[in-house]
Amino acid sequence: MPDDETAGRLTVGDGPAAREIAWRRRRSRGRTDAPTIVWLGGYRSDMRGTKAERLLDFARREDLGYCRFDYSGHGESTGRFEDGTIGGWTDEAAAVLRELGDGPLVLSGSSMGAWIALNLVRNAEAFGLAGRIRGLLLLAPAPDFTERLILPKLTAEQRAAIAIDGRLVVPSAYASEPDVYTRALFDDGRANLVLDGLIDTGCPVTIVQGMADADVPFEHALALVEHLPHQAVILSLVRDGDHRLSRPQDLDLIERSLADLVRAAVELG
Repeated sequence: MPDDETAGRLTVGDGPAAREIAWRRRRSRGRTDAPTIVWLGGYRSDMRGTKAERLLDFARREDLGYCRFDYSGHGESTGRFEDGTIGGWTDEAAAVLRELGDGPLVLSGSSMGAWIALNLVRNAEAFGLAGRIRGLLLLAPAPDFTERLILPKLTAEQRAAIAIDGRLVVPSAYASEPDVYTRALFDDGRANLVLDGLIDTGCPVTIVQGMADADVPFEHALALVEHLPHQAVILSLVRDGDHRLSRPQDLDLIERSLADLVRAAVELG
């Protein structure tokens, strides 16, 4: 199949803080009612992963819009990974979404990307996105992961390393390079917490969570549901699913869930 995506780069920030965000976009070829699906990847992931590619295939079959991008310090975008924060990566995501025009959006956030998605919908008006986000698909969602999932597991020595050295380096379960968590990431994370009250998304939300997830326990997804007042919230628990949710059966479930959200977005007009 020919490549029907347009690649681009977008500068976010000014002066020394400026970084170029690499993004790719597919436009619907014939549907005037087609929303754009936006892929929001996880911590240290990129826009060419298994789930991102599967969503592109879905968008092609259904003739939907599709957009994916890399946060600064990830994939094809510029910037140092260690300089990244939740707030900064959310700003980058908002800038990409504004580049898509004024059409409806369905956000699909994986792990940290779900935190970014919730940040975007909770602050949609401030980001210039009011009324555009028509659905959220959250995969192994990790909102507030710095405060709720990482900090409680750290030893006194690890906490001291963050406070004194400004960074903590730990082995990664998914890559040969270690994970790096900076003091700025934790400080900024506290300023971007979403599980500190109700999150009025104003749109349907579907969560897919593996019960064998070693990184984000399924109880975290249950806690998230308690903060979502919208009546159209669906939680699908995959008993043997891990954090990646990239097996064929997981991808099939993700696609079915996305199809339902797209249908609802179209019905909303």
